[in-house]
Amino acid sequence: MNNLIIIGAGAAGLMAAYSAASRGIRTVVLEKNEKAGKKLFITGKGRCNITNDCDISDFFPQIVHNGKFLMSALYAFSNDNLISLLNENGLRTKTERGGRVFPQSDRSSDVIKTLLHIVGKSGAKLRFNTTVKQIEKQEETFLLHLGDGSAMRAGAVLIATGGKSYPLTGSTGDGYGFAEEFGHKIIPPYPALVPMEDLHHICPKMQGLTLKNVKFTLFQNDKKIYSEQGELLFTHFGISGPVVLSASSFIDHRKQPLSLRAEIDLKPALNIEQIDARLLREFEAAKNKQLKNVMLELLPGKMVHSFLAESNLDPNKEIHSVTRQERGHICKSLKAFSIAIADTRPVEEGIVTSGGICVKEINPSTMESKLVPNLYFAGEVMDVDAKTGGFNLQIAFSTGFLAGTSVFN
Repeated sequence: MNNLIIIGAGAAGLMAAYSAASRGIRTVVLEKNEKAGKKLFITGKGRCNITNDCDISDFFPQIVHNGKFLMSALYAFSNDNLISLLNENGLRTKTERGGRVFPQSDRSSDVIKTLLHIVGKSGAKLRFNTTVKQIEKQEETFLLHLGDGSAMRAGAVLIATGGKSYPLTGSTGDGYGFAEEFGHKIIPPYPALVPMEDLHHICPKMQGLTLKNVKFTLFQNDKKIYSEQGELLFTHFGISGPVVLSASSFIDHRKQPLSLRAEIDLKPALNIEQIDARLLREFEAAKNKQLKNVMLELLPGKMVHSFLAESNLDPNKEIHSVTRQERGHICKSLKAFSIAIADTRPVEEGIVTSGGICVKEINPSTMESKLVPNLYFAGEVMDVDAKTGGFNLQIAFSTGFLAGTSVFN
């Protein structure tokens, strides 16, 4: 029975449907939502960061977990292959800062429309509002029990149900249960690319402030686990922004308590001596001013109060009373403004999920289960994730394409 049923009509599932059906495989995609690509629709703040235009070899340093496993998939269907396929089917793309590729229209809906057009041309069929309750292996075929009480039979099944992030889009971890029933090990899912909550609630006072070109360093149990220069945002609960989201993927949630601490280098282009020299110049020119007013020359207004409070300095103190030791403390804080992190936001708020089906039990050359013949996996349901910048969607497209190409091959 040479037909394929794909569970999930996200990026991985749609690309798998295209690659399988294009080879003449009878392919049906089952999607429990009323339409395809609900998570795709909200990615990139509704603009859809499709991929990254860096050299494919440069993808691997951006992959946080199991990059080596993804080598075959990324070379089988690269970012160039993806962009070409979308362009050939009418989607115009553009490249922005950091190599991020977006639809020229800035509308994720245009990406979904193009993918559906590609899938339709391939001959694959889509069924919406269709929930799979159980997958049963019966000799050479699979029997899928559906939510309405009916059943479908297939020669091969591909699970592309996503992780546990953004459950309102349908990513509720269904695929983990299916895989476990077939004996697969599940690496506990944790949030990745997710904001962080600050322990002492200093960030809400700076809510809405964006810092650009700062160096963000994250420590876990006093060990540096991430450091990168970029942009961050203060929120009503803590911190967010590109460098914070990427840093969150490196947290080991199995180590409890988490014991996380962030340091922000507010002046990465200057060393301590240069900052001290600038402070001396500012102080000399404003001897009778209050400290909080002079600090406006070095920091955004929204940050001054919190900065001085964390540095245990009186904002109303006049400059001529500031001691050399206090000035040194300001210098150190400008190079390492510290925020105690209570935790990340919950997994439901992560852009992607870290953890999932153990890749040691999946053939990296085909995406086929090593435990159950003709059972395949693609996308976020597996224990693979990367930094921000279009890398995670490319992983979904690449693993989906490779899985669809490998079925009955």
